[in-house]
Amino acid sequence: MPRRERRAQLLESALEVFVASGYHAAAMDDIAERAGVSKPVLYQHFPGKLDLYLALLERSCDQIIAHCREALSSTHDNKRRVEATIRVFYDYVASESGAFRLVFESDLTSEPAVREQIDRVTSECATSIAEVIQADTGLPDEASRLLAVSLVGMAQVSARFWLTEAGGIGQPDAAALIAGLAWRGIAGYPLTDEH
Repeated sequence: MPRRERRAQLLESALEVFVASGYHAAAMDDIAERAGVSKPVLYQHFPGKLDLYLALLERSCDQIIAHCREALSSTHDNKRRVEATIRVFYDYVASESGAFRLVFESDLTSEPAVREQIDRVTSECATSIAEVIQADTGLPDEASRLLAVSLVGMAQVSARFWLTEAGGIGQPDAAALIAGLAWRGIAGYPLTDEH
């Protein structure tokens, strides 16, 4: 198998093991077995468990950030932007892969490299959202960023809560409910004369 394909296979196997067991309980033996390779093959691609976890975490963080940016650029209608961005977080936590557990429920947040990746999701998503808010409202950078971080937090925390405790509400309805709340709040900031 070509190196790139093998690496992707190892990452998928590692995702399954880390999601099922958490970082501390996961073993490289389990990951190698799940991937159907020997442990030396696994170590050829990843020198250690933390390296493997960080590669997987970075990939997961990159995906959610990219989807957030895509949602923002999918339309110039701000109400639809809010809806699309909230949906990103609900789609992410509802994904069968369970990758969100690495980003939002990691049992390794005391590790600086892990914390940096996790914080990057909030920071980069908020930066993209703040740019839209600032451009449309003329609010100062600091105010735009605070509003953006609040929107990311609302989306992330409500999506995780929905997944575990809001059983009677379907995913599209839950995302629409929170998008409505977010839109009613952010729509209160008037557009600048240019927009």
